[in-house]
Amino acid sequence: MAAGKLIVLEGIDGSGKSAQYRRLCARMERDQIAYNHIVFPRYDKDSSALIRMYLAGEFGAHPSDVNAYAASTFYAVDRYAAYKTDWGGIYENGGLILSDRYTTSNAVHQGAKLGDDELPAFFAWLSDLEYGKMGLPKPDLVIYLEVDLQTSLARMRRREAKHHTTADIHEKDVAYLERCLHTAEQAAAYYGWKRIPCYKDGCERELMEKNDEIYEAILRCIRA
Repeated sequence: MAAGKLIVLEGIDGSGKSAQYRRLCARMERDQIAYNHIVFPRYDKDSSALIRMYLAGEFGAHPSDVNAYAASTFYAVDRYAAYKTDWGGIYENGGLILSDRYTTSNAVHQGAKLGDDELPAFFAWLSDLEYGKMGLPKPDLVIYLEVDLQTSLARMRRREAKHHTTADIHEKDVAYLERCLHTAEQAAAYYGWKRIPCYKDGCERELMEKNDEIYEAILRCIRA
């Protein structure tokens, strides 16, 4: 049987990714499209231990205290464990997988630690590590939600207040988040991601307007 399809929703913190992901899952269930959903990182699994230590600041108080290549392996191991124990068999038997984050997050969040001239080599290394050496599947479609820095920060602060949570070392560092947005532009161009603009004609787009655009892209990918 042919392998299935892997569709990834990507965006920095505060991009509205979780809200879009929930609505996409609901629409697929409503339309009786068989799929399996996964969310990375898997904070409740042992395979995310190094990620949790890193984000809690145990390896340093700033993201740059752990270099892009080392930190990328923390997240890659969690994905490898998920593939081997959870969704790999489903995918290999033709199943559709909808993922909230993937290797794409390493490109954005770890690539942000590097200069622009270093990014092409890092992007190539990352693809070889996860898709080549580790044997994880390449996404058939990556949907990247664009957002500006001020909107991202405002949404994160509202979420922290609502859920009484504390920002991790990524979320606390505004300069780092700004760099992530810049790096995401480079990654989207390098890998050919589908970009969903946050604004249209100078105004922020409605959530469901963007959701309709995303869902149509997913349907086209499924039918291809």
